[in-house]
Amino acid sequence: MKYYFIKNMVHILKITVIVLITTLISSSVFCQTDQKTELNSIVNSSFTHFPKLKEADNSIAIANEKIKMVELNKQPEITGDASYAYIKPKIELPINGDKFQFAPVNNFNAGFNGTYTLLDFGRIKASIIQAKNELTFSQHNKENIQHQIAYQIASVYYYIVYLKKAISIQDIILHTLAESRAITESQFKNGTALEIELLSILSNIDAEENKKTELTALLHKQEILLEYASGISTTLGNEFDLNIISQTTSTNVELSPEVIMLQDKLQQAKQDVSISQLKNKPQLGLRASMGTRNGYIPNIGDMRFNYLGGVNFSIPIYNGGKLKQQIKVQEKIADQQSLAIESMQSIIQKDIKQTLADLSSAESRLKRSESQIDLAKAAALMAQNKLKHGTGTHLEVTAANSTLQKALLNQLQMQYQICSSKLEYGRLTGIKFW
Repeated sequence: MKYYFIKNMVHILKITVIVLITTLISSSVFCQTDQKTELNSIVNSSFTHFPKLKEADNSIAIANEKIKMVELNKQPEITGDASYAYIKPKIELPINGDKFQFAPVNNFNAGFNGTYTLLDFGRIKASIIQAKNELTFSQHNKENIQHQIAYQIASVYYYIVYLKKAISIQDIILHTLAESRAITESQFKNGTALEIELLSILSNIDAEENKKTELTALLHKQEILLEYASGISTTLGNEFDLNIISQTTSTNVELSPEVIMLQDKLQQAKQDVSISQLKNKPQLGLRASMGTRNGYIPNIGDMRFNYLGGVNFSIPIYNGGKLKQQIKVQEKIADQQSLAIESMQSIIQKDIKQTLADLSSAESRLKRSESQIDLAKAAALMAQNKLKHGTGTHLEVTAANSTLQKALLNQLQMQYQICSSKLEYGRLTGIKFW
C-alpha cells in the first residue's frame, strides 16, 4: 500500500512539474513570432517618431548648406555702388587772371566693382575641408542619437518581457494558492481545518494579487514609455532572445559612437590649426570697376564713363604676435581633444570589462538555478499533497510556494541580467542589432 502511494506521488509530481513548466512558457510559445524583427520594427519606427532625430537631420542640412556657402568663395564678387559728396571750399586756382576749378562741389559717382581671388595659398580649400568635417560630425551625431535611442528602446522592450514573465510566475503562485484554498475550504466544512487556516490562505492570496497588480502597473508604465519613444505600445515578445555577443568578446572601442564623435572634434580642432597657420600666407587677386562720374578736367561737371583694372597683392607683415598666439591656442585645443579621446576610451573599456564580468557571473548563477527550481517544485507539490491528504498544514504550503516563487524569480532575474549585460556591451562597443 505504501509502495503504491509513493508511486502515485511520483506520478503526480511529474505531471505537476510538466504543468508548471507549460504554464510558465505557454504565452511565449503561443506568441512565437520573430522578436528580432519586431524589435527592429519598433526601433526603426522610433527613428521617424522621436523629435530629437529631426533636430539631427536639420543639423546635417545646415552643414551641407555651409559647404556650399564656403565653396562660393571661389566665385568673383561684383557690387554696384553709387555715391554723392558735397565738397567745400571749392578747389580752384587763379590762372591768367581767371579762377580755374579743379573739382566740382557736387560729386557724383556710380559704377560696378569686382574682385576675384587668384591665389590664396589654400585658404578656401582649408575652409571647405572644415565645413566637410562639420558635416561628418553632424552625420555621426545623428548615428549616435539613433544608437542611444535603439538601445533605450531595446532596454524597455526586454524589461516588458521581464515583467510579462514575472506576472506569469505570479499566476502560477496564485493558481497553487487557489488550489490550497479549495482544499482548506473543503476541510473547514468537514471540520478538519480551522478558520484561521482559511483566513491565512486568503491573506496570502491577497498579498500575491497585490504583487501582480504592482507588476501590471509597471508593465503599463513601460508600454507608455515605449509608445512615447516609438509610437508603438504593445509587443508580442516573451523571450530574452537578444544575441549580440560572439564567442570572442572584445574591449575594442573604436566603433563606439561617443569615441567616433570625439575623433570628429579632434579633426575639427586640427583643421582650425591649419586655417590659423594659413593666415600668414599672402593673397593675390584681381580687381576691376567701370561706371560714370564727374570731376574730370576740364569739364568737371560732366558725367563721363570710366573703368579700371588691376592686381591686388597682400602679405601679412606684423600683427603684434596675435596670430602666433591664436595658433598656440588652437594647438592646445587639439591636444585637449586627444586627451578627451584617451579618457573616453579608458572609461568605456572599464565599463565593458565590468559588463562582461556581470554577464559571466549571471550565466554561472543561471546554470545553478535549474536544480533549485526542480527542488522547489518538488517541495511545493509534496506540501500541496500533504495538505490534500490531511497530513500537512497551510503553513507548509505557503513556505513551499514562497521558496518556489523565489527560485523562479531568481532565474528570471538572472535571464534579465544576462540580456541587460548584452545590451550594455552592444551599446558600449557600437554594435548595431537593428
